[in-house]
Amino acid sequence: MPSGRLLVFGLGYSGGATARAARAVGWPVTVVTRDPARAEALALARAGLGLAAFADAATALAGATHLLVTAAPAEAGDPVLAAHRGAIAAAPALRWIGYLSTTGVYGDRGGAWVDEATAPAPGQDRSRRRLAAEHAWEDLARRRGVALDLIRLAGIYGPGRSALDDVRGGRARRIVKPGHAFSRIHVADIAALVLAAMGRPGTGVRVLHGADDLPAPSAEVVAEAARLLGAPPPPEVPFEEAARTMSPMALSFWAENRKVANALTKAATGWAPRFPTYREGLAAILAEERGESAAQQ
Repeated sequence: MPSGRLLVFGLGYSGGATARAARAVGWPVTVVTRDPARAEALALARAGLGLAAFADAATALAGATHLLVTAAPAEAGDPVLAAHRGAIAAAPALRWIGYLSTTGVYGDRGGAWVDEATAPAPGQDRSRRRLAAEHAWEDLARRRGVALDLIRLAGIYGPGRSALDDVRGGRARRIVKPGHAFSRIHVADIAALVLAAMGRPGTGVRVLHGADDLPAPSAEVVAEAARLLGAPPPPEVPFEEAARTMSPMALSFWAENRKVANALTKAATGWAPRFPTYREGLAAILAEERGESAAQQ
């Protein structure tokens, strides 16, 4: 049985998955959310997780040994630090903080690899805000004398958020941009990485990468999703043509091109992705939807 109590700030896709995974292996877990009455929060409570309202998190912080922060920064800064910096700094039992960030802090690398030692160079405003939030958490962790893991995540997918849903919904486009690849991570592998990091913490500030082993073009992922569903793949669309109808947010993702390495993360934590490529990840999602085991795929 783990020795400690995990407090998770944020009930988003990754936060909820991590909270459930931690509870499944015996961690006492409390989730801090702005709306404890929402359906997903109540489902977590029924599964044995505690709930705390964001405004009332100080009591939960007083008993936490491990803190995971999943909330995105606002223009004014990190919302968790803005509201609870003092309570976090004073939390008597706290010994580990995990902050879910993004590999977007590396900016565009022209398709080159980045590893955990690569210096950030964000090119988007949202990534600059993430890096500023990282620095704020580093400052608190050093002053408090607690281990901090900056867990930089690649593109997140999983049940309900994958190319399978796009193909079925008629939204998938097989966009071709030669030389361009995205790194990804299945949401279950994010949860597993957080647990591994808590199990083998560092002594100061670490950078960890939540990314699978195969950066790949978007068009390949869409084609594989169509194959798994027995559907014809969407026709290839040159990026220049697709870009005419893309949102500014989508264009910003396509404007950056990098591959994310994870070897140092594996060595530091003992973690390895259960879904090392999008192929295993998509197959597992479909198997789960069909009530099958991944081994049957």
